[in-house]
Amino acid sequence: MFNIIKLNAKDNIAVAPMNIPLGSKINSSLNAQNEIPFGHKISLVDINKDELIYKYGQIIGIATNDIKKGSHVHSHNIMFHEFERSYKFNKNKELNKQLKKDKYFYGYKRANGTVGTRNYIGLISTVNCSATVVKKIANKINLYLNKNKFTNIDGAVCLKHSSGCGMNTSGKGMEVFNRTIEGFKSHQNFGKVFVIGLGCECAQISLYNNMNLNHDIEYLNIQDEGGTNQIINKIYNKVIDELPKINSKERTKSELSELTLALQCGGSDSYSGITANPALGFASDLLVQYGGSTILSETPEIYGAEHLLIDRALKESDIKKLINQIKWWKNYTQINGGSLDNNPSPGNKKGGLTTILEKSLGAVAKSGNSTMINVLDYAEKISEKGFHFMDSPGYDPVSVTGQVASGSNLICFTTGRGSCFGFKPTPSLKISSNTNMYNNLEEDMDINAGTIMDGIHSIEEIGTKIFNELIEVASGKKTKSEINEYGDDEFNPWVIGATM
Repeated sequence: MFNIIKLNAKDNIAVAPMNIPLGSKINSSLNAQNEIPFGHKISLVDINKDELIYKYGQIIGIATNDIKKGSHVHSHNIMFHEFERSYKFNKNKELNKQLKKDKYFYGYKRANGTVGTRNYIGLISTVNCSATVVKKIANKINLYLNKNKFTNIDGAVCLKHSSGCGMNTSGKGMEVFNRTIEGFKSHQNFGKVFVIGLGCECAQISLYNNMNLNHDIEYLNIQDEGGTNQIINKIYNKVIDELPKINSKERTKSELSELTLALQCGGSDSYSGITANPALGFASDLLVQYGGSTILSETPEIYGAEHLLIDRALKESDIKKLINQIKWWKNYTQINGGSLDNNPSPGNKKGGLTTILEKSLGAVAKSGNSTMINVLDYAEKISEKGFHFMDSPGYDPVSVTGQVASGSNLICFTTGRGSCFGFKPTPSLKISSNTNMYNNLEEDMDINAGTIMDGIHSIEEIGTKIFNELIEVASGKKTKSEINEYGDDEFNPWVIGATM
């Protein structure tokens, strides 16, 4: 007999934890009517055409034809189903006032009281026209650092992008872009920052040249400095002179309340919502219990599960804000010829996912059960400790860029298909949802949550392991993406509106 996983008493499907051949006996009353691939769904009962299909005790779609008991349930016989949801404000929310204090990390304390998990030199372009310059400066500095030992400097990182001009100088697009640049120039993982423009772009240096007490920030335009080589040499020489000062910053004992964790990805396969995501959710709750903060995002990928977040909202105003964000996304995708059910991707479907409703229910699991204290706009700085939701696209580099701009100094990235994601200046811990993928891509994966499915560990055990690993990473331990030197090319501010 073969094992299958039923996640909720209400479910009329189950998940196959291995490949199940055609005709296989699953239990005394259930035989496989088709081959059921690893991670895919099997019907537990006869399901009639137009009948709702349930997973996690929630609706994930509607049957497009009659489905016999024991049949493979996937894209060929299930489709997205729009339905009305009840959004009710639960007033009985309480914030945890008895914070845990028995664990600490070692980080870089900044002048404004924030604490970094890394100590990078940042080179930020305000426009694509200065992208080559910031890249050349970073490469030149890193070459010097590789030849000379500065134990407390993690390197130089160039934050280049394709925007900053050819855009409206007002409106949502510019607001989002400005918040992103502001968030990075003041990020606690930088010990020194240069903000570099061309001089004539929409995103003028003057927009960002204001007082900041976090660390040294300098602003330069290529047009004011005599050209490419002039500004490269000027900044390079300045950095070389200041390296002893930047390196003098040492890690000190810091409270976990200074950590902000970006919760990322997690809809890659059907196991993500069973293993890696709930385990990360457990770790997220632990961090909140220590006074830290976590940020869930990817609005198109929580669609269909937003009611689970709404039920956890501390403020009624945040319910309205989240609903309005989803309405905005419905319109945004429609006018661009798309749909919020555009996800899952081909890789997601190969991993067993079908509709966005199924994907979102699993994705939300990585946020745990903590009270949602704020709904943020993209790249909006967090102002309170606890669990937050931030509006963003589902595309990982764009979403993470917003989360880091909001203040994240750690990232957890769950995946069932595999990933080589990294993001400087913030370390990214990658968690595998299944053991097969972990064994295949071990050099890129930090933690295997597939042992939950294997019956070796519980969700709580892996969640605790993630939490403890985050403390070590925050204190300087390198993640797999850092060892493999990923993270230089993922900075990707969200571009909204017309390119002109």
